Amino acid sequence: VHVVESGGGLVQAGGSLRLSCAASGTIFRIDTMGWYRQAPGKQRELVATRTRGGTTNYADSVKGRFTISRDNAKNTVYLQMNSLKPEDTAVYFCNADAVDSSTWAAYASWGQGTRVTVSS
Repeated sequence: VHVVESGGGLVQAGGSLRLSCAASGTIFRIDTMGWYRQAPGKQRELVATRTRGGTTNYADSVKGRFTISRDNAKNTVYLQMNSLKPEDTAVYFCNADAVDSSTWAAYASWGQGTRVTVSS
């Protein structure tokens, strides 16, 4: 299963960005998809996740500002980020918990990340 993120960039504080993530390959089913981020010198942290059924989970730091959405048919997940702050600066990674139809194994696949920089 291959995961690719897009949509990062440089934005001023208070601005918005929309990240996209598409999973491809021998996919039988994707359960949870989500976004994580890693700032310089810090550990990777959860930003938001969404289950196949639509249950969402957000980090407290992004609640009310970020919205995760998903298109199950297209194996894609999006992250709409509004009211961005300098502390949101990080590399954002997409994760897909998928069942591989070629092996019937379930595992988490990660993308290479997309960089988001918020200037003050």
